Parts: sequence; C-alpha cells; structure tokens
Amino acid sequence: MVVCDMFTSGMNKFFMDRTFYINLVQTSLTGQVLPHEDCDKILTSSEIELLPLLDAAFQVRKTYTGMRVKVHVINNIQNGLCPEDCHYCAQARTSDAPIEKYPVKNDEEILAEAKVAYESGAYRYCMVSSGRGPSERRIEYLAQLIKKIKSFYPIHICVSAGLIDEDGAQKLKDAGLDRLNHNLNTSERFYPKICTTHTYQERLNTLKAANSIGLEICSGIIVGMGETHRDIIDVAVNLRELKSPSIPVNFLIPIEGNVLNQHHGLTPEYCLRVLCFFRFLNPTAEIRVAAGREGHLRGLEVMSLYPANSLFMDGYLNTQGSSMAKTLRMIKDAGFTIDADKTIDELLKKTETDEIAHGFDGTKVLMKGLNELHPSLANKQPAFK
Repeated sequence: MVVCDMFTSGMNKFFMDRTFYINLVQTSLTGQVLPHEDCDKILTSSEIELLPLLDAAFQVRKTYTGMRVKVHVINNIQNGLCPEDCHYCAQARTSDAPIEKYPVKNDEEILAEAKVAYESGAYRYCMVSSGRGPSERRIEYLAQLIKKIKSFYPIHICVSAGLIDEDGAQKLKDAGLDRLNHNLNTSERFYPKICTTHTYQERLNTLKAANSIGLEICSGIIVGMGETHRDIIDVAVNLRELKSPSIPVNFLIPIEGNVLNQHHGLTPEYCLRVLCFFRFLNPTAEIRVAAGREGHLRGLEVMSLYPANSLFMDGYLNTQGSSMAKTLRMIKDAGFTIDADKTIDELLKKTETDEIAHGFDGTKVLMKGLNELHPSLANKQPAFK
C-alpha cells in the first residue's frame, strides 16, 4: 500500500510538472502574457527541467517559423570614435579595449562585404556605425548606401546608427531600409548603471519613431551585466508592447578594457532559459541568439536553435565568432534549414576554410602533426625525419 501511494504521488508530480510546460505553450500560442510568477520560475526555479522547457519553447517556435533559421551578417562600418559611455561596449569613450578605430568605410568596401554576406547565405546584412546618432548628412549617406546595396543584391538590410528621430527614420525607410536596430539592452530601472550619456527613454523614443512611420524595428537585450531577473522580464514585456519583430538576445562578452569586463553568473543552462523565456513572451518574433553564444553556451550551443530562429554568422562588432562553416554545419546537423537562395550543402561546398576543432570534418581525416603529438621533440633541431 505504501509502495502504491509513493508511485501515485510520483506520477501526480510527473503530470503536474508536465502540465506546467504544456500551459506555457498554450498561453504563448494564444497570445496571452505569462503570469509574473511563471516568468520568474522559468528564470530562477530549480524545479525547472531544461529539456522539457526547451521542448515547450520549440513547440512555439515551430508553430510560427517551422525549421527555418535566419542568418545575419553584421558589418562594423565605423569603429570607435564614440562619445557615449556604454559600459559594455569596446567602442565607448570610457573603454580601453584594444580595438582598431576607423571612420566610415568607403562604398566599395561596404558593397564588397554585402556581396560576401549575400553569397554566404545571409538573410540580412546589418550595418552598424558608432556614435550618439547620425547627422542629417550621415542619414543622407546611409540612404544612398542602402539604395546602392539593394540595386546589386536581393538582401534585407538593417541599420544601427544610434538615436534617430521620425524624419531620419522616414528617409531611411524611403531608401529601402527593412529594419532599424536600437537595442534597449536592459530595463529602465537598471539603465543608469550601464550608461550615463543618454537615457533609456531616448532609446525608447528612437524605437517609437520608427514604429510611428511603419519602419520595422529590431531591439534586444544584453544579459550578464549585473541585472536582476526582474530587469530581464521588464525588457521582454517592453519589447512585446513595442511589437518588435526582431529581438537579439546578447550575452555579455567580457572584453578587457571595458568598464563591464566580467559577466555575472552566466551558465549555458541559464542562457537557454533566457532564450526560452523570450520565445514565450514574444512568440511570433525573430528571436536571435546573438553575441556571446559561442562562449557562454559552449557545448549546448546547438540547443539555442530550439527557442531561437536566428543567429549571427562570422562574428560580431569587435569580436570573432565561429567560422561560417561551423555555424552552417551546426544548423544542418540539428535538422534546420536557412532562409537563403542556396541550400546549406551548396554553401558548405563553397567554403574554403574549415575551423572545426575536431579531427574529422565529415569529409576528410585531419592528422595531428608533430607539434600536437610531441611538442618537445618538434622543437628540437635538427628535426627527425
């Protein structure tokens, strides 16, 4: 009798636990906002099991985006020379990070990089320039640049150029801009801890300006800056209210020389929980696993594709990422496809280099050399033959 009671109790707990994940899916798919206690539980509770949570997020993701992944390539068209003091950024005036500073690249270089992005399978080409916000002259330059790229390549374009008003946003939209990026990065409550040269409200005003003239927005978060779970929840809710169709979820890259040069307690499991949470709160959005995915997700990186349906390929603004070949293989091996004119197999055939860290890349065996096998022997002169 005692054994039966224990079995019944265990089964009840099993079904109760599974009911929680089922309810997450149903709440998200019916367009309802999760109760605050459920939001907090996803991010903090030790009772949450990662695989059922990922499966629940995947059910929502699959409903709206199927098995497709949107690949983005980012181009840092201007580096450094920024008057702002964003503590997470290597381009900030307060950063001592060893970056190469340069003014805006010439048109030929930007067009050449757009060509590489398109031919590499990128769905979207993201141009980023540092600074508080673009002048009228810079807006005009970006507008003609957008037109020029569009005339050569059928690729979606996103621009991130700082604080922009309605007039500037309208000119970029008229030129053919598909999306304007301006990340909220964190909550209004926490914002003064990461930047003092502009406010959260100014960022919000830029997004509202784009929304007001019908230009799609892209806005996301940086996780790992010392924010609370409530801050993360607030950002997800705010982006839901803004109806942002594109949400990059970045994980702080602790660059030496930045004011913020240490991440706060990020683990692969926590990063995946955050991605799942953003999927539940913004079910129809393009959730992008963005900066820091390689370093913070580590061996669980591929699992990010279950809540997220978008990623960056070929690195970020000032830091390198996985090679194109490795990223494409990860997508293919997990059973996903990409939104591109070419298939993953066609793109992999064109890839000239392979930076897979294994000794077998699927096509040939990579043999160890003497440096890997016997370093002390390799350093001796003359070498054995």
